[in-house]
Amino acid sequence: MDETEEQIVERLLGRKPKGPWSVCLVDQNGEPLVLETAPILEDGTPMPTIYWLIGRELRQEVSRIESRGGVKWADTHLDHRAIMESHERYRQLRESKIVPCYLGIKPYGGVGGTRSGVKCLHAHVAWHLVGGNDPIGRWTLQEIKYCRNEFI
Repeated sequence: MDETEEQIVERLLGRKPKGPWSVCLVDQNGEPLVLETAPILEDGTPMPTIYWLIGRELRQEVSRIESRGGVKWADTHLDHRAIMESHERYRQLRESKIVPCYLGIKPYGGVGGTRSGVKCLHAHVAWHLVGGNDPIGRWTLQEIKYCRNEFI
């Protein structure tokens, strides 16, 4: 029996996605790689992370980099100005997805909701893969000897 897209996403994410979502990037086999979610959930909860890395193999590779201290290394060695610019692009894109008349609490920060530095390599990789030109995502992919054709 074939899985529906919803079942595949739930399996890869490990839970049902919160709020509206869509698969915005697939791997070379057509499996979901990056999930896009709404910045405001149906109940009004702000969601700072809108891009989620859900592809199993790539997510595992990024987790290996994180477990070896990759977050701290990236935060102390990569260009902070470029990181802040990436956070700001992410924030602006996320804000553009919120209807102008919305009066509730809005999500804050940049990639993964952080205001500066590095919070989660997975979020940075997802943002980079969907066109965010993220220096942390780019570095992470280089660290795992990522070959674009291998995952996309």
